[in-house]
This record gives sequence, C-alpha cells and structure tokens, in this order.
Amino acid sequence: MNTPFVYGRIADKENFTDRDQEVKLLTQNFNSLVNTVIISPRRWGKTSLVNKTAQLLLSSSKDFYICQVDIFNCRTEEEFYVALANALLKVSTSAWEEFVSGVKKYLGRMAPIISMSDTSQTYELSFGINFKDNKMSYDEILDLPQVIANDTGKKIIVCIDEFQNINEYEDSLAFQRKLRAHWQKQTSVCYCLYGSKRHMLLDIFNDYSMPFYKFGDILFLHKIGRLDWITFISRRFTDTGKEISENLCDKIAAKVKDHPYYVQQLSQQVWLRTKKKCTEDIINEAFLSLTGQLSLLFANIIDTLTSKQINFLLAVAEGVVNFSSKDVLTKYKLGTSANIKNLRKATLEKDLIDILPGNITELQDPVFEYWLKNIYTGSLK
Repeated sequence: MNTPFVYGRIADKENFTDRDQEVKLLTQNFNSLVNTVIISPRRWGKTSLVNKTAQLLLSSSKDFYICQVDIFNCRTEEEFYVALANALLKVSTSAWEEFVSGVKKYLGRMAPIISMSDTSQTYELSFGINFKDNKMSYDEILDLPQVIANDTGKKIIVCIDEFQNINEYEDSLAFQRKLRAHWQKQTSVCYCLYGSKRHMLLDIFNDYSMPFYKFGDILFLHKIGRLDWITFISRRFTDTGKEISENLCDKIAAKVKDHPYYVQQLSQQVWLRTKKKCTEDIINEAFLSLTGQLSLLFANIIDTLTSKQINFLLAVAEGVVNFSSKDVLTKYKLGTSANIKNLRKATLEKDLIDILPGNITELQDPVFEYWLKNIYTGSLK
C-alpha cells in the first residue's frame, strides 16, 4: 500500500491540503495576467501551490500555456536563458517534431543544438560557445513568451522557481533591470516568481531601490492552520483503514509546529508504525526517530557556525525576544549588544532563522529547534 502522506515532492490531488484562499487569489491573478511573487520560508509548499493552481486553470480553460521553470541549477545568466527557452518550447509543443520546428522557427538564427535522451525520450536545446557573446540572443529569448503568445493566441503564465538565484549572477542588478524592461511590456504573459530563500526574495522584491520593486502582487504564505491539519491527517488515516483520534492528529502537527513538510513526514512515520490504531507512544517514537535521522545533518550545520552564532540560535530556540538585554547577553555569551545585528544577519543568510512580522525571530526548522534544545545542549553537559 502506498503511504498516504507526501513530502519532498509536489503534493497534488488528495495529498494537497488547505490553501483555498491562496489558490483562489493565484487563480484570479493567472486569469487576469497579474504578476505574482510568492514568499514564505522553505518547504512551506510554494511549488505545490503553484502546481495545484496551474492544474485547476488548465482543466477549466484551453486558453493558457503554463510554463514552469526551475532555475535551481542555473548558476549563470546564460544558463537561465537556456532553461527558459527549453521550458517555453516544451510547453508550447507536444511532440519531438513540433519541438524541432519551434526551435528552428523562433531560435534558428542562434544555431541551436537539439538533443534527445535515448533512455528517457526527453529532448532539449542548447547553444554553442558563441552564445555568451551574442547579446541580441538574450533579448530574443526574453521576448519569446510574448512571441509564442502572439502566434498561438494563448496566454502564457511563466512560473519560475528558485528565482532568488539570480542574485548570485554576475552583475545581477543589470540582469534584473533587463528582465523587468522586457517583461513589463508583455501584454499576453504574466510571471509567478518564488523560491526557497525568503530573505533573498525580500531583497529583490521588497526594496524600493531594486528593479523588481512593485513588479506584482506579493503573496506571503502562512502556515496551514491546525484544524486543517487535523482534518487532513484524520482523513488520510481513515482512507487507508487505520484509526487516529483528533487529539493525536493535533499532537502530530504540534510536534513540528504545523510546518507543512514535517507534518507530512511525521504523519508518514506515524502511519507506518500504526498497525490498526495510533497511540501517543507511536507518535513520540516516530518523532524521536525522525530527529535521530536528521541528527547528523544538524551536527554538520553546527560545525559551520561560530560559538556566538550557536548561542544566538539557542536563545532564539528558547523564545528570547530582547536579545540586547544585559541578562541575555550574559546568559548566552553573546558579547556586546552590537553583535546581535551581525548574528541575526549571519544566521538569516544561512536560512536558519526567519524574521516574522513584528520583528519576531524564530528558527526555520522546528525539528532542528527541538534537537538544539534537547539533544545538542544535553551533549554539552
């Protein structure tokens, strides 16, 4: 029997829960060609949300192409263009012959190279060594969504995951200006931009001095509510012939502070251990097992930090609010109050903490938080 909980990949169909309001807003924006930026901490389900909305839109209308591009492995501007061109041509064609024809029609002047994998039967285009020196090629690829829209009579939604990676490109600011200059002129295309590093996305979209400031609607994802998790977990157990009380569903979500990825993962571990009826002991065993599985990863994270950064994270984990108070500085050995800004910045850039509305600081990973407070500190005693 397949496990009824999904993590580490897109959650769709019966595996997708809640987000009704977000799906509604995103659907409206896609229909109206309104650019949208989705910002949330890592593993909160941004990609699943986009995929769910895309599937709903495509099932109700034939007027759209939805192009989904993951630029996680694109380390240069040139790699970005290649990924975008491939995604656009694949979504607007349905067979090898159409793909080849599309490449020749739209990008033939750039002398593209088309290849097919013998094993997976997938195909893609690439460009020769002169591509990097041909700046006009870049403009043609950035204009390609509108050109395809004009030719096909379709509206095109371009969804780009890990968009914050453009911050790492050489002369990133010039690249961002170029993207905005092209994209804001396109009348049959809209963009949905999101990624896994919240603070970097905020730097791109929430700073008035940056090219992408006020590029479109900013959608801040919130955690899925506890009641929704209780309903979801209970239903998935029942659908597979196993019993779990609402109280125990609540305990699963509470153990990981409603973190979407971990709720699914812990629920799976609990489900696998439950023969017929779940108990609290099973949940505790599953949580400790999950923590143990991740201990080496957490230990490796600790090895990359200074002692003051570790102490700062301990203070965050223990709910400290006023980090600059004399008692806190002394208890956690943080040095002077002037250190706090640098400690917060360093741990934020490592994606270990989040700064929430109200200037509240919290650890991104609830299991890491538990490990830090209960296992790491115990090993020091």
